[in-house]
Amino acid sequence: MNLKQLSDQLGLSQTTVSRALNNYPEVNEHTRQRVKLAAREYNYHPNTRATRLATGRAMTVGHVIPMNSTEVFNPIFGEFIAGASQAYSRRGYELLLTMADEDMEESIYRGIASKGSVDGVIIHAPRVNDSRIKLLQQLQLPFVVHGRDHSNTSDYSWIDMNNRRAFYQATKLLIDLGHKNICLVNGSETLNFARRRRQGYVDALCDDQTGANPDLMYSGDLNEANGYSAAATALGQSDAPTAFLVSSYVGALGVRRAIHEAGLEIGSDISVIIHDDELSYFQNDGDIPQFTATRSSVRDAGERAAGMLLDIIDDPNQAPLTELLDAPLTIGSSTGPLKK
Repeated sequence: MNLKQLSDQLGLSQTTVSRALNNYPEVNEHTRQRVKLAAREYNYHPNTRATRLATGRAMTVGHVIPMNSTEVFNPIFGEFIAGASQAYSRRGYELLLTMADEDMEESIYRGIASKGSVDGVIIHAPRVNDSRIKLLQQLQLPFVVHGRDHSNTSDYSWIDMNNRRAFYQATKLLIDLGHKNICLVNGSETLNFARRRRQGYVDALCDDQTGANPDLMYSGDLNEANGYSAAATALGQSDAPTAFLVSSYVGALGVRRAIHEAGLEIGSDISVIIHDDELSYFQNDGDIPQFTATRSSVRDAGERAAGMLLDIIDDPNQAPLTELLDAPLTIGSSTGPLKK
């Protein structure tokens, strides 16, 4: 069925049907729902080229990834894109992924804005004092940030996990189990999420009057090798940690390897809490999960971020949209009381 046939079936103009399917605000809600119900019933899918002509939009959303970033090779990025793609597909949008040298990012954004090749973009892995936010505001290109730049006090749209609260609660659990020497294996602290997680960890230790030990705080790319290196170094200290707090499942695989090589057993000799992004290829499920974890689905965040961006594209005059996701603590077999 094409647009004309669907319009004839509904007794509406093709313009009204197209605008209803694309969530134009001037179409009343009753008509919008009637059109969408009929589209589902007759398995109608809009022709992307026709939609572009009718709406003046590119019907494309951009994701610009720095080539020297590990983001694109991280399974977390893949999960986010999978979730975002579902939202784009449902609403007739395509995804444009662009790799760029970090020093070329500004020109890439200016180029796609001037060409009108995308209707909006999602910013990944926001940095401290991230210049991309200010640039996109100047370009008036709709955007949503996956995360936040807490140094930027302007109003902008974002979706983020409550990183500080999650790592505060995780550290507090380890303290309650009797652990004082707690090692943090964190992401690169040029990124805002990692700084917030460290803050939660430090605040919990300070509230307990334990104080944070700089020798037990590691940051870097969240991969298995760095997790192993950090844990092996920490376990080699004279005052070795009795617990680890790790910022990703992938990094935790390296921490687990170092603990095993040290002849220790996770859950009895040493405790480990991770952040679990609920990755498809690294399951932390079961009646008793392998790891105690703070949990927040990055796939769900991708779908929500994409939906927010498409809503902004539909109504660019609305106030910035924001959503703070919780990351509840799930108890697994990797934590236990301090071994005396």
